[in-house]
Amino acid sequence: MKIFKNFFVLLIIVTFFTTVSIQSQENSYKNKKVLKWAADIESGAPYSFGHPDNLDSLVGFEVDIIKAIAEELGMHQVHVQNQWDGLIPGLNIGNYDVAINGLEITSDRQQVVNFSDPYYISYEQIVVRKDVETISNLSDLVGKKVGTLKGALAERILRATGGIDVRTYDSEKNSYTDSENGRLEAVLIDQPVAMYYAGWNPQLKITGQPIGNFTYGIAMNKSDTLLLKKINQAIMNLKTSGKLREILERWKLWNFMMANELRDESVSNVQHSGYDMYIKSQTKELTISDKIYRYISYLPMFGQAALITVGLSVVAMGVAILLGLFLALVRVYAPKPFSSFSIAFIEIIRGTPLLIQLYFIYYALPEIFPSLSLSPFVAAIIGLGCNYAAYEAENYRAGISSVPKGQMKAAISLGLKKFQALRHVILPQAIRVVIPPITNDFISLLKDSSLVSVITMVELTKVYGLLAATYYDYIGTGIMVAAIYLLIGLPFVKLSKLAEKKFSPENKNNGNKK
Repeated sequence: MKIFKNFFVLLIIVTFFTTVSIQSQENSYKNKKVLKWAADIESGAPYSFGHPDNLDSLVGFEVDIIKAIAEELGMHQVHVQNQWDGLIPGLNIGNYDVAINGLEITSDRQQVVNFSDPYYISYEQIVVRKDVETISNLSDLVGKKVGTLKGALAERILRATGGIDVRTYDSEKNSYTDSENGRLEAVLIDQPVAMYYAGWNPQLKITGQPIGNFTYGIAMNKSDTLLLKKINQAIMNLKTSGKLREILERWKLWNFMMANELRDESVSNVQHSGYDMYIKSQTKELTISDKIYRYISYLPMFGQAALITVGLSVVAMGVAILLGLFLALVRVYAPKPFSSFSIAFIEIIRGTPLLIQLYFIYYALPEIFPSLSLSPFVAAIIGLGCNYAAYEAENYRAGISSVPKGQMKAAISLGLKKFQALRHVILPQAIRVVIPPITNDFISLLKDSSLVSVITMVELTKVYGLLAATYYDYIGTGIMVAAIYLLIGLPFVKLSKLAEKKFSPENKNNGNKK
């Protein structure tokens, strides 16, 4: 059993260093006045995204706004990555102070969170392929396939119109990509998104007049009334000082609606530096050396994300192996009430999606038990560990069933207690049978770890999404990520083969001869 002892030593080491690394990040601002704000930077421009020339630096008009607000409040701002559709649930369980990510102020959202005074007003915009001449308003979209952002106001407008085949996306950029490829006939999304992702694209065009209107606000927990008051005052100061207009002008977002709202019809001489920087990065022709240099610049981000992925996967698999063994033993050998509980646990876990389990553990449990607030890392371990424990339990049960029942009786008749017989006779033979499926399950868990991005964990697949959204490069970046996953998995495949050889009957027989 030496190889398993080595595995658990490795498990403890990885757990320690991964936990220390994540905890140090969480505690780095502990003694400072911090405004923690959440946004999904995969949403991209013009909201919050990595600077094309320096991915460690966040830019965007909402980044500038939250920085200006933090300065007004005398606080240090810290970004927390979370998926767009998880921003409000994360806010309600206290993961951050505010959420700012193109969140439209709607009546249903106002029932669960507080919104600041609006910091931006705009409208929805239709985008079509360059050769389309028959679409210019909402009625023209009836009977057509139209893409939009999931949960956004544009989706509600499309569904309320009726007769439109609405296709929703987690990322706005993907809807425009599908439009380019002919999978959609039109896209309806917020005008700033249309301008940044389609306005410069030679294959797409903006068409029709403004549709409806929306207001963006900063979301806060219902209980944070004092923070709401402070942020509203800060926004008011930015409006009266002209700082808000300056930020919007820099990103080419000042429009007639904002001019009417702030009663400011004056001419501005502020350069569109943020917008120009973004357009330059998207239209720049890259040489081979430029691409190689860019791919090399990805390595630090991929390396950090790979460490999180490996640490999370190894720890979660350790939990799955131990818990799965316990469940299998309880199911096979425990009295009926306990074995029935084990069976129920296994079937419930195997019968429900891992994604739902992660949402329940991270978002639902704190609402049921307010004192139970798990960190993303711990929640991810529990979710992945419990999910795969159900599968490991069935692997172990199959391994135990493969051992002839007479061996247990023979061991007991020779004076061994039941526990001793399990440990020295049954389990060594069962483990030999289940090593290959356990290895397969670890590789599957390694890939399923990508789902933890829904609970604010930034692992390898999430970094791929962020980079692809920034540079529109899915092929080269995707090949790099696939290669990293392959390299991560290969050592564990080798370890599995060594374990199979170690516990093979031939090796045992050779050892006995010696």
